[in-house]
Amino acid sequence: MPLSPGPFTGRTVSGLAQDLREGRTSAAELAKQALDAVAELDPHLNAFVTVDPEGALAAALRADEELAGGTDRGPLHGIPVGVKDLIDVASLPASMGSRHFAGHVPAADAECVTRLRRAGAVVVGKTTTHEFAYGPTGDRSAGGPSRNPHDPARMSGGSSGGSAAAVAAGMVPLALGTDTGGSVRIPAALCGIAGFKPAFGAIPTGGVFPLSRSFDHVGVLAADERDCLAAYGCLASTRPFEGERQVRVAWLDPAELFAGDPRVVDAVRGVSGAQDEVRLPSGVAEALQETYTVIQSCEAAAVHASRMVHAPELFDPEVRERLRVAGELPGWRYVQAVERRVELGSVVAALFAHHDVVALPTVPITAPPLQQREGELDGRAFLVRAALLALTSPWNVAGLPALTVPAGTVDGLPVGLQLVCRPGQEPLLFEAAALRATSAA
Repeated sequence: MPLSPGPFTGRTVSGLAQDLREGRTSAAELAKQALDAVAELDPHLNAFVTVDPEGALAAALRADEELAGGTDRGPLHGIPVGVKDLIDVASLPASMGSRHFAGHVPAADAECVTRLRRAGAVVVGKTTTHEFAYGPTGDRSAGGPSRNPHDPARMSGGSSGGSAAAVAAGMVPLALGTDTGGSVRIPAALCGIAGFKPAFGAIPTGGVFPLSRSFDHVGVLAADERDCLAAYGCLASTRPFEGERQVRVAWLDPAELFAGDPRVVDAVRGVSGAQDEVRLPSGVAEALQETYTVIQSCEAAAVHASRMVHAPELFDPEVRERLRVAGELPGWRYVQAVERRVELGSVVAALFAHHDVVALPTVPITAPPLQQREGELDGRAFLVRAALLALTSPWNVAGLPALTVPAGTVDGLPVGLQLVCRPGQEPLLFEAAALRATSAA
């Protein structure tokens, strides 16, 4: 049976903000709607691991009092938000999806949460993460898998799967996630919403549990790209350039990175707005994948080295095995990968010599069934994890901003269009997404 849509389905942050300021609703009413929706829908989706009714209602009442008194904190004032359970929220449990941190309650907010509160947002609760964010499937967590609202038997994607499911189901209009190799964009695409990973370092990661410090980003998930942009404006340390110009979009054939489902590729290409094509030089796709894998693996192994020695049994078995393999990589491979990353950054930058934005699918397949680890396309076997990460992780290696927006469906399941640009050019991503929306309409 399909789930009933939550109260924020089809409603944008900007529309909610206008309703608040014109007296058609209140922050307290929005918080109550979010809490009621979580109570009704979350048993089917497991998008939330912790809900904070008292804290949310108290924050919402303060937001209402401020607006009534003439204090307007901006576009997120009074808006309900979910926060990934990898990000510290003061006085709320932060398990990182792992039994290792059962009962852990941070005393202070992460910097990105501080900025959310400063913007007037109302934190409703913590959303499900793949254990320690170490997986793109979203179905390995101490609290169970997060599920896709379009088909709860399928993956939400990961690792920010709970955030994506919460927004896609209409439980909240906005959520925070983290993205090390695609962990905002993958679940956003599989769940049919927008997700934005800014340039490396654009949103501070203080108070966010690390997976791979070289690649970790904080990102946002929302119904559409405009809401992502509104949240980014409140969270970013610096603002990108201002001004508009005609955006030049080029298509990157995803087969250079992963030979996915041609129906997904065709659906995305059809709404991409690309005027021509760009290509990666020979061997670069393989080098990007190897560089990502080595750096992420070695850094993740370092983060968890003590836990792997003293309490390995507390890990999910799949995550534990990945960490075991990661810990066996020699140090010289890490050093080489760090050096190669600098070289690859220059090569990837050349994609933008004559274009503002590169377009490609976000994920080359639709959401797989929960727990599926291998699949088949046109008689070719593939690893689900590799497919999910193939088109997103290169942009983490390069530290580039990347946005995913809905691009239709295949077999009734959402697919996403990914748009990538140079740091400082972020507004062009959102202009390209708007062009896609206009052409699709």
